[in-house]
Amino acid sequence: MTIPADKTIVALSGGVGGSKLVAGLNKILAPNQLTTVVNTGDDFEHFGLPICPDLDTVLYTLADLNDRERGWGRRDESWACMETLQALGAEDWFQLGDKDLALHLTRRQWLQQGESLSQVVERIRGQLGIASSVVPMSDEPVRTHVQTDQGELSFQDYFVRQRCVPKVERFFYRNSENASPSKGFSHALQDKNLAGVVIGPSNPFVSIDPILSLPGMRETLTGLGVPVVAISPIVGGKAIKGPAAKMFEELGKAASALSVAQHYGNLLSGFVIDDADRETAGLFDEGLKVLVCDTVMVRQADREALARTTLVLVAELGGEGR
Repeated sequence: MTIPADKTIVALSGGVGGSKLVAGLNKILAPNQLTTVVNTGDDFEHFGLPICPDLDTVLYTLADLNDRERGWGRRDESWACMETLQALGAEDWFQLGDKDLALHLTRRQWLQQGESLSQVVERIRGQLGIASSVVPMSDEPVRTHVQTDQGELSFQDYFVRQRCVPKVERFFYRNSENASPSKGFSHALQDKNLAGVVIGPSNPFVSIDPILSLPGMRETLTGLGVPVVAISPIVGGKAIKGPAAKMFEELGKAASALSVAQHYGNLLSGFVIDDADRETAGLFDEGLKVLVCDTVMVRQADREALARTTLVLVAELGGEGR
């Protein structure tokens, strides 16, 4: 069982983990069946350039331009600009490759000409030859901040400059109360053929919660009348990549798939966990359908397999649409 060819899926994604699942969904769904909504809480300005880490990771991954070893940026990158900045004594804590810089420069130019972030993403998507839809969560700026034992830090300061060393106390999303979903996001949720919403194996706090922080978004998702299914980014008590496990522990919660499901709460109707956590499957709420499979995505075949399994769960939960 899987979703019919005339039905659609909305995928909520952060950076690396989410982009891997989206790459799988993108291969097995027709272009008009998939809309990927990407977190923009990580966005910031650096050297006067608008940097959109998660959006760029998703776009590079779908265009098969991503650097799979580093997990961010473009493959076959050069670093002449960064080397020159270092020689000049400029800030070098946030690495920007030469090809990556070209995208940031182009994005700044288009934004300064009055285009919205959605319009800019659409232009980049087209230039990179990506067939399915990719949209930012909002065209208004929402910025993730972290309250730590060393004070309040912007996300990139905490994540890159401080290397996640400060102890996390809470997260908040500046300006989310004044932001609204992008038109592409709203349109995808209102599609009469929507079969389900899939939350990728992204960090719940810094990749998915900024999206859910948009006014009324949780209520909107629970009121859609279609399944909302998430994949756990925590496998065997550890995050596949990034500081999610550390964040859970510092917030006084176990680093586990169960904690991820509890974090999302009644938003979810289905949850996918890894074989390594099979023995915990009976601990989840009775109303939550839990599917156990291999969720670790190393190769493209893994991405497609997990995407297929997730869509099967969507269909089993009633994902044949409204």
